Amino acid sequence: MGSTHFGFKTVDEREKAQRVRGVFDSVAPKYDVMNDLMSAGLHRVWKRYTLTVANPQPGDQVLDIAGGTGDLALAFARKVGPTGRVVHTDINEAMLREGRNRLLDLGVSLPTSVCDAEKLPFASESFDFVSVAFGLRNMTHKDLALAEMCRVLKPGGKLLVLEFSHVARPLAKAYDWYSFNILPRLGQWVAGDAESYRYLAESIRMHPDQETLRQMMKSAGFGHVDVHNLSGGVVALHMGIKC
Repeated sequence: MGSTHFGFKTVDEREKAQRVRGVFDSVAPKYDVMNDLMSAGLHRVWKRYTLTVANPQPGDQVLDIAGGTGDLALAFARKVGPTGRVVHTDINEAMLREGRNRLLDLGVSLPTSVCDAEKLPFASESFDFVSVAFGLRNMTHKDLALAEMCRVLKPGGKLLVLEFSHVARPLAKAYDWYSFNILPRLGQWVAGDAESYRYLAESIRMHPDQETLRQMMKSAGFGHVDVHNLSGGVVALHMGIKC
């Protein structure tokens, strides 16, 4: 086994998934509230944009990876309708439980599965869309996860990766100050956990930049990859089309 990063720390590869699981076990009950606070509600706009770019149709088959509390899965479900299917997955059981319960409270029941994106338990060429919002940066072997996402897509299917990315240079200093000073304090105040939100800020800096991720997706089997910078590059949407 080799080493990998957990935020700015270097850890054994076998430790990373357990550490990430601990982060999300801790923040799951306050995850939605913190998303609204730390993004000033913009995460909802970014997800709506993702759905617009995807343009799913009634009857489509969708796999939502690292689906957490179910925002994107719910949006896809409303688009594909009763003839389609959205499978809501996450490696973290606590997050998935929060999402499943939230969706049930809204009267929506989706197939739900705890699974590892690096070893997806689905047949090849099963889905028209695969989505992963704010989850790729937490994966230990991103290349393996991207290859698995490509494998389960039908030819011509679309992968949508919505993730924090590298901001435009004029915003960098202000963004760094906010990330390392305000986010941990918000995390402590709302979720009682400053360290998990310090990890969030660090993990964003360790995530591949827009062009590097685009090339990783092409290497994983996506013939065409578009990159949409949102909010000055705070977030980027990568859409890859399987060859």
